[in-house]
Formats: sequence, C-alpha cells, structure tokens
Amino acid sequence: MRTPLRSLLRPVFGLVLLLATLKAAVAAPPTYSVAIVPQFSAQQIHAEWQPLLKRVGDEAGVKLEMRFPSTIPTFETSFLQGEPDFIFGNPYHAVMARRKQGYIPLVRDEKLLTGILVVAKDGPVSSLKHLAGQKIAFPAPNAFGASLYMRALLIEKEQLRIEPVYVKTHGNVYRQVLVGDFVAGGGVNQTFADLPAVMRDKLQVLYETPGAAPHPFAAHPRVPDGVRKRITAAFLKQASDAEGKALLKDVRMPNPVAADYGRDYGPLEKLRLDKYLVLEE
Repeated sequence: MRTPLRSLLRPVFGLVLLLATLKAAVAAPPTYSVAIVPQFSAQQIHAEWQPLLKRVGDEAGVKLEMRFPSTIPTFETSFLQGEPDFIFGNPYHAVMARRKQGYIPLVRDEKLLTGILVVAKDGPVSSLKHLAGQKIAFPAPNAFGASLYMRALLIEKEQLRIEPVYVKTHGNVYRQVLVGDFVAGGGVNQTFADLPAVMRDKLQVLYETPGAAPHPFAAHPRVPDGVRKRITAAFLKQASDAEGKALLKDVRMPNPVAADYGRDYGPLEKLRLDKYLVLEE
C-alpha cells in the first residue's frame, strides 16, 4: 500500500514550522518597560525619548518600550509598586525607589541639578520677604529641586510661610508666573534653560537650592545584571558621535556618566525631606 506524498511531507512541514518558530523566538530581543517622569506632556516626552531609547535598546540587544504615566504622582505610584523595569526620575525619586523596590541608578548627567524660584522681571517681587503668605506655583509636591527641596528650604532655612499650588508641569509653572497667575514658581536650571528666549528673558531667578546629582536612569533589580551593564554602556556610548550627542541633549543628559547610589543619591537621605513628601493613597 503506497503512502500518500502529503502524509510523508506532513512531518517535514511540521519540523520546518517548529524550527522557524524557535528561530523567531531566539531572534526576538527581550522587552523592558520604561517610565519617564512626566515633567512635560506625553507628546514631548515621546518625541524626545523614543529615538534615544530605540538607539540604546538596539545597541544593548533589547527593546525598550515606553509607558506614559499621566502625572508625577501616578509615576511615583508605579515605581513604588515596582511596575516599570526602568525609570527616569528626579534625585529624590531615586531615594524613594531604592528604599521601596531597590532600583539601581545606571547613568546620569555630570552637571548638578539646581532648584530655582522664578518671578516675573517686571513683577512686584524683588526679595523673598515679598512671598510671605503668597500662593506659589510648583509642578508637583515631590518634584525634587522645583518643589520638595525648595519648599523645605523656604520653610526651614528662610522661615517663610507660603501656600503651595501644584500645576503639574514645569512649563505650566513658568507660563503662569509670566501671565501673573502666581507671583513666583518653582523650577530647575535644566527646564529653565530649555525655555524659549522670549519667555526666559521675562523671568528672573530669585532663589536657588544647592546643587545635587541630577535625574538618573535606573533599573529595577529584576533586570539581569548583564542587561543593566549593556544599557549603561549604550547610554555612555551615545556621547561619542554627533547623532548620539543630539539625542542626549534632547533628554537633558548631554554628558552622561555612570551613576552610583551611595555617592550620588545616598546623601539626600540626610536632608530629612520625607515630611514634605505627598504620596497618593
């Protein structure tokens, strides 16, 4: 009895399909989630970060998939629960994430971050004493330089009583001070430098915080050590060519250096800022 050719070939086709499936599975890079602190709109964050993450991911042999928390408190809730594999957050986020989930800072920019308090150049405020009892705009309660550290200094060092109002983003702070909705607002040196000259020239810095290590790109400890090392190396490599430098500048990390928690962010634990934290339930 002759066996039909189709029956003879069926196992062969099955083997070919299995091999193709296995090859695709081996070839597909692992995917990791990335959450960026929403200092700006989701559209701006995507436009600035996606090209860099694509390049870093390709060089590290992984796929970095962005997530877009709608607010800074939502971002904080997500990393405190350990949801994102990677985060880019402010210096005190590094402290919070380390304590709760053990996130490991990988890279940061070499320039220190400075919190600033801005007022309108043609406005009524020329000294801190004019702010007593006033409503002051801040992006979010736990924005480190722009709000958390700034409020602590104003209250404890300067003995100034103010009424904080949270307006979600740094851009909103600067705009609302410009139009007179608030007499002053908190920001940081990096976002202030990013403003169009037509806006920046109408604002002046009234007060500054001491400098601190800036926002780190950090990994959850579940990310394998080899992947963390490749991601770190890929970030640092971007500074070696023109395209990479441009991408780094877009995310305010023009001169990346390897980060170290104990050296860069551990000292912030001594500032006793926890009493000024505001966390969503």
